[in-house]
Amino acid sequence: MSEPGPLELALRAARADGRKLLVPYVTGGVADDWTSVVSAMAAAGADAIEIGIPFSDPVMDGPTIQEASTRSLGRGTTPDSIVSALAHLDVTVPLIAMTYYNLVFRAGHRRFADRLAQGRMCAAIVPDLPLEESGEWESDAAAAGVETVLLAAPVTPDDRLVRIAARSRGFVYAVGLMGVTGERSSLASSASVLAARLKAVTDMPVVIGFGISTPAQAREACEAADGVVVASALMRRYLDGASPEAIGDQVAAFRTGLDAG
Repeated sequence: MSEPGPLELALRAARADGRKLLVPYVTGGVADDWTSVVSAMAAAGADAIEIGIPFSDPVMDGPTIQEASTRSLGRGTTPDSIVSALAHLDVTVPLIAMTYYNLVFRAGHRRFADRLAQGRMCAAIVPDLPLEESGEWESDAAAAGVETVLLAAPVTPDDRLVRIAARSRGFVYAVGLMGVTGERSSLASSASVLAARLKAVTDMPVVIGFGISTPAQAREACEAADGVVVASALMRRYLDGASPEAIGDQVAAFRTGLDAG
């Protein structure tokens, strides 16, 4: 097994301190001030930040993230423009790329991974790359210093959970419900069940995403998991015109809710 990278080390250290992990998301390039959102999230208590690299067919994303991706692509955003914007950004929390395999394949594994590293992104989530086909990418990414975060779904069998947890780096992404990303009025019961199943087979940090919409839901999810990813709830406000400072305040409310749990 390879040595833990910056993302995993940071999340393990935070967990050891008794902190629940908060990983907010922003779509790269969605507006002129998107990097200010990254800075505001970091200042508000994020433990890591997920940066969406937009793709024209985001199959796992719901309406909000799809809208953000469309808006970003319409502004001419490319992986290179995101890398360039992040390369000189003064944030100290780990940055995680979230994108789709078409972009990785088109660039070439090692070239894409090197590009992420140039943008100070130390990890990547590629949700449409199956476990059976991801070995070459994982190896090439690791050679560039990029940790590959793998996803597990509520219907994933126990033996496959073990394999996913063993190969995932940074954390294991527990997909809280079957379906696409998006805000929900309540936490899916499948989220906590999956987190508990993962915690039974791995010491890797387990972070729940998909449908975490309020601080109360985040706190509930962290009764079983080590942390949460919050995406659509933040991006909806940003798309509707909220300032980076307002998004930072929203992240701070999640931070406060988790710390009070």
